[in-house]
Amino acid sequence: MYKNRKIVMTGLAVCGLLLGGLAQTQMATGPLSFFLTSAGSGDGGNLGGLKGADAICKNLAESVDQGNLEWRAYLSTQGSNAVNARDRIGPGPWFNAKGARIAADVNELHSVLNRVSAFTAVDERGRTIPGSGFMPNRHDILTGSQTDGTAYPAGEDMSCNNWTTSSDERKARVGHHDYAAWNSAHDSRGCSQAALISSGGDGLFYCFAVQK
Repeated sequence: MYKNRKIVMTGLAVCGLLLGGLAQTQMATGPLSFFLTSAGSGDGGNLGGLKGADAICKNLAESVDQGNLEWRAYLSTQGSNAVNARDRIGPGPWFNAKGARIAADVNELHSVLNRVSAFTAVDERGRTIPGSGFMPNRHDILTGSQTDGTAYPAGEDMSCNNWTTSSDERKARVGHHDYAAWNSAHDSRGCSQAALISSGGDGLFYCFAVQK
C-alpha cells in the first residue's frame, strides 16, 4: 500500500512540474494587430490598389474599435515601383482577435516558427474562416507574394495588375491560411470574384497593424 501511495505521489509531482513548465511557456498574448478579412472588396482582385486594400483593413478594424491603429494589407505589387508585402507591415509582434501571438517579428512570420493556421488566422471578430474540407472553402488568400514575402519580378502578373482589376485575363498569387503555405500556395484562375471563388477563395487578404 505504501509503495502504491509513493507511486501516486511521484506521479502527481511529475504532473505538477509539467503543468508548471507549461504555465511558464504559454504563448504570449496581446491586443488585436492581425486578422484575416471577413470580406474582400466584392470585386475579386480589384481592391482599389494598396490604398484601397488598406482602407478595407481600416474599416474592418474600426468595426471592432481598433481603427486607431495604422493598418496595412499584406499584399505585394510588381513593376518599377514594386512593393514587398513584408516591408509594409512593420516590425511586429502581431496578435489575433483572441490574443494569440502570430509572430514576434517579420523574420519569424516568414519562417516555420510562425503560428498562422486555420485556428489562428481568424477574422477581425475572432471568427474562423472556412478552409479545406468546408463548403464553401475560402482558404485562398490574396497576397501576390513569394514565400519570403517579396514581390514577384515584373512580367507575369501575380497581383491582379497591382490589385486594380477583376479581369480573368489576369491572375494573383494566393496563400492558404489553413496550411503551411500561408502566403504563397498557387496562382488564382483569374481576378474576378467568380474565378477566386471557383478555386476555394473569396477575395480575402491579411491585415497587420504597424507596431511602432
